[in-house]
Amino acid sequence: MIGCAPLGQPPAASPSPAAQPGAPDGSGRPGPSGSAPGPASRPAAPRVSSAGTPRDYRQDAATHLYAANAERIYPGRLPPNLYAIGVLEVELDRQGQVQRLHWMRAPSHAPEVVREIERTVRAAAPFPQPARLGRVRYVDTWLWHRSGRFQLDTLSEGQD
Repeated sequence: MIGCAPLGQPPAASPSPAAQPGAPDGSGRPGPSGSAPGPASRPAAPRVSSAGTPRDYRQDAATHLYAANAERIYPGRLPPNLYAIGVLEVELDRQGQVQRLHWMRAPSHAPEVVREIERTVRAAAPFPQPARLGRVRYVDTWLWHRSGRFQLDTLSEGQD
């Protein structure tokens, strides 16, 4: 079960190397800079999405966000307690430009996370064009670690 923890709690044990696929040296650990696996570790988002449903489009959007923020993705399995969890609905036009962001569940205890997620989504535009859908609204859950790194539920590697 996903939980939230205040910043003041001691960090959970770091994920085991075996649970962190995609490291450049094959060890499972992030590279020397301490960053998450780079864009080469994750599939590139298509410039045009052929998704037929908003749920299918969510996969393309999440892949696009990961590619645009590779150094900010939390590597491996998430710890049991997270700093913030938010559920965000994103509305895109047919060119993949953000039209509207609507919080279905905002992490109200962490307004700085709300602002950063909104900034991150807007900065990632344009998203893959939803060719079959025209305009699209999709929902994803943001899993935010106290380090400022995150995973999206759609592409999450799980949680301890």
